[in-house]
Amino acid sequence: MKSFPWHLIHPRYWLSFIGLSLMWLSIFLPAQALVYLGRLASILMRPLLRKKKFIAQRNLELCFPELSQKQREQLLKSNQQAIGTMLFETALSWWASDDRLEKRVTYTGLEHIDTALEKGKGIILLTGHFTSMEMGGRLIMLKHPCYVMFRKMNNLLFNAVMFKARTHHSEGIVLRDDPKSMIRALRNNKIVWYAPDQDLGHKTTLFAKFFNITAASIPATARLAKISGAAIVPFVPRRDEKGHYTIDIGPALDDFPCGDDVTDAQRINDWLEQEVRQSPEQYLWIHRRFKTQADGHSLLYENKG
Repeated sequence: MKSFPWHLIHPRYWLSFIGLSLMWLSIFLPAQALVYLGRLASILMRPLLRKKKFIAQRNLELCFPELSQKQREQLLKSNQQAIGTMLFETALSWWASDDRLEKRVTYTGLEHIDTALEKGKGIILLTGHFTSMEMGGRLIMLKHPCYVMFRKMNNLLFNAVMFKARTHHSEGIVLRDDPKSMIRALRNNKIVWYAPDQDLGHKTTLFAKFFNITAASIPATARLAKISGAAIVPFVPRRDEKGHYTIDIGPALDDFPCGDDVTDAQRINDWLEQEVRQSPEQYLWIHRRFKTQADGHSLLYENKG
């Protein structure tokens, strides 16, 4: 029997315990109530997330120069509300029953997963960092067991809770820094849930455009597909104003990878941009997506205020 992690009862985690307890209690509320709670949370969190707000604001300026300042302010407000709602839907994804979640989701394109599995080479289930990403993974797993990527969090209590929840609901965990375990899963014709739209700093030297802005891009998607022969099946989770979810699954990417890492990375970025434009308020704009630039310098997130 595994010993209890006593170090997690340290006072530094007491606020986290309270937050997790409130998240757990929230799963018993109606769907519409969680949407309202998300809006309230977005207001209460504003003093704590000023830096994140600036990052999101800067990203929206870079990616939507065609919008007026008033339009971007409204988009930023809607995005903050989506992030607030993300707290409570993450709780749902961790602790709600399958029966309850099945009543709140509509799927389109499930046949694309079935078609790809018939080829026997596994599936990289490609998505982006949408605010409903955690819920989207759980909802996909109501239909197909998946392996999920996991990156260690700084807060060890949240890390332990998330790891336990993902392990419970998934077929297995793939650590981000262990690509060999991902390849093994794919060669066994498994599905691996994967979101590569992150700036990992100068660990990568590959750059492609995202919203016509140079962005450090991860070549792993194409390289993993080449090594394993896996199909790349894109999917996007979306939430409506009533707390109902739609999981849109597309056909496997054809002629991918093409053999050129930059071209392949650009294709993924173009696909993601197209999906983000359909519901921009639900993308995780608080990530410094453009912090690493090809010239080694970046003032894109310099706060001049």
